[in-house]
Amino acid sequence: MSVTPSYPGVYIEELPSPVHPITGVTTSVAAFVDVFASGPVNKAIQISSVADFARVFGGYSADSESSYAIPQFFLNGGQSAWVVRVVPPMANGNLPAPAHGSLLAGSPPHEVLAVTAASPGAWGTGIQVVAGDVPKSELFNLYVQQVKQVNSQTQVLATETFRGLSLDKTQPTWAPAVVNDPVTGSALVSVEDTALGYAPFGYPIPVNGGPPANVPFQSLEAGDPVPALVTIDQEQLVNLLIDQLNKTDGIYSLDRIDPFIFNILCLPAIKYLNQANTQTVIDTAGTYAGGKRAMLIVDPPTALQTADQMSTWMNDPEYPIARIDSAAVYFPSLQLTDPLTGLARTVGPSGTVAGIWARTDASRGVWKAPAGTEATILGVSLASILTDPENGELNPQGINVLRNFPGFGSVSWGARTTAGTDQLGSQWKYIPVRRTAFYIEESLFEALKWVVFEPNDEPLWAEIRLNVGAFMQTLFLKQAFQGKTPDEAYFVKCDSETTTQADIDNGIVNILVGFAPLRPAEFVVIQIQQLAGQAQS
Repeated sequence: MSVTPSYPGVYIEELPSPVHPITGVTTSVAAFVDVFASGPVNKAIQISSVADFARVFGGYSADSESSYAIPQFFLNGGQSAWVVRVVPPMANGNLPAPAHGSLLAGSPPHEVLAVTAASPGAWGTGIQVVAGDVPKSELFNLYVQQVKQVNSQTQVLATETFRGLSLDKTQPTWAPAVVNDPVTGSALVSVEDTALGYAPFGYPIPVNGGPPANVPFQSLEAGDPVPALVTIDQEQLVNLLIDQLNKTDGIYSLDRIDPFIFNILCLPAIKYLNQANTQTVIDTAGTYAGGKRAMLIVDPPTALQTADQMSTWMNDPEYPIARIDSAAVYFPSLQLTDPLTGLARTVGPSGTVAGIWARTDASRGVWKAPAGTEATILGVSLASILTDPENGELNPQGINVLRNFPGFGSVSWGARTTAGTDQLGSQWKYIPVRRTAFYIEESLFEALKWVVFEPNDEPLWAEIRLNVGAFMQTLFLKQAFQGKTPDEAYFVKCDSETTTQADIDNGIVNILVGFAPLRPAEFVVIQIQQLAGQAQS
């Protein structure tokens, strides 16, 4: 606040600080796009536990590879994930109809409310509804519950109650407006008023406001069965994942989580694709992830058992896997005990590896390679055991190998991007280097929005240098860069050399940030020299 002196004395004026602290963004939020037993369709939902996943998306499902990958992500160190459910279309191209039912009233009884499950799938037959009248009014309560049969016992998974609803469209409590509200409405059902203005149902509710006595809940009738992934054609599956035509659904559903971000993308369902379509999805999804400053973890087909098979798949002469720096591939697949059958099931490594990345980020930082003896694999075993020579065959091709060592167990033993082949010589050869750059870019992108529309001259440039420099110095002190001194580790430049008068005239300020990345010690060479016996002096 400025001070206007009016009398002799001392005045105190508080000045705004030029410091705009830059906080690093999260680095290990995963995203999974796949089919699931239940849940909203083409809408990204954030979860923070396996319990969240089971509640919203129905937990394990034999047709869903991600339903096994997501628990592995949390078991191995993951903390947060975005999940997108996609649903295969029917033969006619339409989405399967969800479970549905009717609430009746009157004499003779006729439909008053049409009730539909919130999304397709067999889960909807576990939805039950009943309505009860509010005493001395023309209002009613709607009671919704989701149940499941466990050992011949009915287990209630979720309940919802909507009180004081009306069948009068002119009222603010009109049933469809309340129940179908996208924010505060039901997560289980939607309703349609099929008898506008009709009187309540004739079932009075008890004094405690619970469901009407002696009136059973009514279960919804099954809708269309959701096609299994193995029954749909390749083009449909590709479009489910990457929505090539409209670019609004599938992976592009993650656009709608803005301003939130994700850092790791997993598409375990690519195991169902042939080589040509796998290449298309990896190229598109990897490029999309890179544009979001995120990484795609690639699951190879679970049928691949040997290093030669993996090498042939990766380097198919007609459809080679895209060599992009925003993707990484791991081999071999993993095995776990299927909770649904009690039998062994082979799964892709992406969910497990994403958890290892998250665990390493939390304990050591994104600049530490998520590999080595501390990158242990939990909850699964390796589908194939590889030898050192086989590891040596795959590593130069940018294929990260999962190994098993006595005393350490199963570990992640590679940290290269798919662009990390020795022949390419990419500067983004290593996963931690690529991810550290993404981390710095996203952190500065989010933190420097205050710069927009500020006067573009030296005072602004000095503030930018101060704030970006402080952020980079913090990373240097955390040993995120090479170099013994800050001058060796990073630089921040924003002045009349980076921003010319022509840039100023066009409203542009240019900030140049450089850093010396830490590269993993991939090959440790031990030299041993034998000394000859020497005469005593």
